[in-house]
Amino acid sequence: MANITSLTVIQLNDSHAYFDLHQEMFWQGGQAVYRPAGGYARIATIVKKIRAKNQGRTLFCDCGDTLHGTHPTQKTQGEALIPILNSLSLDAMTAHWEFAYGPETFKQRAAQLSYPMLAINVYNHATKERLFPPYSVKEIGGLRIGLVGIASNIVDKTMPPSFSAGLHFTLGREELPSIINVLRTQEKADLVVLISHLGFPQDMKLLSEVQGIDVCLSGHTHNRLYKPVLQGKTLIMQSGCHGSFLGRLDLEIEGGRITDYRHQLIEVEDNIDPDPAVADLVRQALTPYQKELSTVVGETATALNRATMLETTMDNFLLQALLESTGAQLAFSNGWRFGAPIIPGEVTLNDLYNMIPMNPPISTVELTGEEIVVMLEENLERTFAGDPYDQMGGYVKRGLGLNAYIKIENPAGQRVQQVFVGNEPLQAGRYYPTAFVTEQGVAQKYGCNRQQHTERSIEALTAYLARHRPLHAELRGTFVAV
Repeated sequence: MANITSLTVIQLNDSHAYFDLHQEMFWQGGQAVYRPAGGYARIATIVKKIRAKNQGRTLFCDCGDTLHGTHPTQKTQGEALIPILNSLSLDAMTAHWEFAYGPETFKQRAAQLSYPMLAINVYNHATKERLFPPYSVKEIGGLRIGLVGIASNIVDKTMPPSFSAGLHFTLGREELPSIINVLRTQEKADLVVLISHLGFPQDMKLLSEVQGIDVCLSGHTHNRLYKPVLQGKTLIMQSGCHGSFLGRLDLEIEGGRITDYRHQLIEVEDNIDPDPAVADLVRQALTPYQKELSTVVGETATALNRATMLETTMDNFLLQALLESTGAQLAFSNGWRFGAPIIPGEVTLNDLYNMIPMNPPISTVELTGEEIVVMLEENLERTFAGDPYDQMGGYVKRGLGLNAYIKIENPAGQRVQQVFVGNEPLQAGRYYPTAFVTEQGVAQKYGCNRQQHTERSIEALTAYLARHRPLHAELRGTFVAV
């Protein structure tokens, strides 16, 4: 190894299969503004320029939530994206929503990639073997770089059972020290890079407990970190979502130690010239769906986004459609983070699939007031737990038809202060007809008279838009922090 060398680390995380330009939300003073961003062909242009300037001293990794999130990937179970990802010449990846297609299909997709899928913490129940390799080693610019992957640990805890069939997920904390030791002593790694989909708070705690990681590429929580965070001797970076950003970390390394660094959160702007070869691959992937997805299905007067913790306009639209479709009194859905914004104006079928690409069926259930409070407390603990390891991903559960006043800082089970349905206080023993989508909206353990309807989410959204033109889905104060 040279005495002093340099390395550029590029991070992509939580791109959610956004093939091309889409609207992205930015804060400007006290309001949200929107502009187009993203697309793999523009990402390719940025990465190629960096590689050319660095003469190959570049590491490019993906933190997962990549093969799921748009209609073409759902229809092909991620396969439509494979040629595009392979064209980017990534070095390694880990996973989360990739498990949505089931473990066996995901293994097939991982085998089609030209780079390794890494996960230190995913095990076969029966054999106790890891589903994917825990690490790989890359030689770049005279450096031996050890890459360790940690997949999201919540797949078998909060997500549909089919995602994790036959698998067991750990946090990775117990396994990590021994892998670091292998990389340092047996593999003679000069640098150890962690590719994580645990989430920023979880990574911060993990790296306060485990030494020996030089750089952590963090994913899952969609943080736009404009500068890296130093936890002990580990640099942590995370770079937004939807492929709207890339993270760039320029390192100077001497004697196996980082002596200096510079960081940039790169916006993938619409004025970047798309790489022609990758743009052609994107066109090939999207062409079979273009006519259908470009169909205009309505109009919105409200800017729809999923960018806030307690309530969003996008989910209010979804829940309004559920209520009207079913005649229920209340509606719930999961606090998903993914979903590109929809600006005022025409709404296309593609916009709807970006909101809810799984297109799940609509379900109804009867919940008691007591169950509703317990369900909300469980969700608030999973969102705001004081111990990051107990945080289980996503924003606060989305609801409509109620107003809940909460103390975020309170301990588990004590956050819900008051709940109203309309102007009436929630009654513990009363049954409330409730609509929802997916078990993440209302878990199987809650309620009675559960029914799955034939109407699916996209149908309900389309029908609602036809009856409400333009759409209004303003914030309702469903959850208020007091």
